[in-house]
Amino acid sequence: MATILLIDDEPDITATLGRFFERSRHQVEVAHSAEEGLAVFRKSRPDLVVLDLNLPDSSGLDVLARLHDEQAVVIMMTGQGDIGTAVEAMRRGAENFLTKPVELGHLGAAAERALEKAKLREMNRFLTGRRGSATNNSGSLLGISPAMREIAEQIALLARSDKTTALLLGESGTGKGRVAELIHRQSPRGARPFVEVNCASLTAASLDSELFGHERGALGGEARERKIGLVEIADGGSLFLDEIGDLDATLQPKLLRVLEGKSFRRLGGTDEVRAQVRLIAATSKDLVNEVTADRFREDLYYRLSVMPITLPPLRARAREDLIELIAATIDELGPQLGEAPARVSDAALERLLKYAWPGNIRELRNVIERAMIMGRGAAEILPVHLPSEVRDASGAAVEHYVPKSLEEVERVHMERTLRAHGGNRTRAARELGISRATLIKKIKDYNLT
Repeated sequence: MATILLIDDEPDITATLGRFFERSRHQVEVAHSAEEGLAVFRKSRPDLVVLDLNLPDSSGLDVLARLHDEQAVVIMMTGQGDIGTAVEAMRRGAENFLTKPVELGHLGAAAERALEKAKLREMNRFLTGRRGSATNNSGSLLGISPAMREIAEQIALLARSDKTTALLLGESGTGKGRVAELIHRQSPRGARPFVEVNCASLTAASLDSELFGHERGALGGEARERKIGLVEIADGGSLFLDEIGDLDATLQPKLLRVLEGKSFRRLGGTDEVRAQVRLIAATSKDLVNEVTADRFREDLYYRLSVMPITLPPLRARAREDLIELIAATIDELGPQLGEAPARVSDAALERLLKYAWPGNIRELRNVIERAMIMGRGAAEILPVHLPSEVRDASGAAVEHYVPKSLEEVERVHMERTLRAHGGNRTRAARELGISRATLIKKIKDYNLT
């Protein structure tokens, strides 16, 4: 539900439009003069203003300018189908320009687009407010939605239970590595080593040597010196095994032994080595399926999954989480990138919010860093600074196009009117105040479909 302010000196029109918007469960405020309208706007701060061009005490264009200064989202109406006035209104910031008598279906479509624009501006104000307050704590890392706050509480519980194995689940790029660091830093082991290894990046023999070390003469006699493994190095701290679902079957029993007995043997050795290490594991695979397919030991799975935490993909998260992550990334990268823009334009933010983010947080960070580099010297990040796949993800949910000529405003006005009437040329021509034949000619001239 949104709040919509109607400013028109004709009570019959405000009553008709008010009933129309109330049927859509919107709250309606009404004013019949410019001064009354401005006073109501400042008091109620509506999401959308529907403003008549001709008011008894002022020009609607002057009111539009004052509302635009206060970042209002405005649709203008007029009984005069004057293209020059429409150009001026849209240059002054009107989201749309409708001719009376207003077709309610057209008004509804225009209002929906304008309310999406209002929502976007509100989110951008929120983004600006989060800048400077976003740090590398659990809030900025995870987000601020209720669902992510619940995950933050689970992380805090795991951090306090520093002997419990942690299992982090989720797609690649969802932040599992940074969550692992967070669990370690917040735990009593925080001052001790945090050692990370990716199980998918090494062969079984190499990973065995990396994790558990080797004695002199191991590896077919090639090892000239004893090597201390990462499990030993992490003693007293935390060992983070990323992509544990790819751990070779020959190494799974050795890892289970570390978890259960806190001991292991170096490759080529016979002595038991003790290590008090807290294991944090992560995977993008479904370990239950891996167990069923006999690729992952069932006993190891149950030993790992005492308290699993699933990190959702970015596309499934609330918008406020995405905004928080954008703010945190700008704060983090700003000092490193010199004259990079510290703000995001409404149009760029719309595209960032519409994009599906298949690469999740990792991809978001890369896109923001690229945009800040591309936008050096600019006041804010613009759509042109974003990769094409992000720019193209926007669709037409939010429109704010300012025409530069009479021909352009006529084309835009006709295109929007046709769209509002589902392509029906007769109804569109009636609303535009022109003949159907003239509209068909204009459609050909402007290459409209």
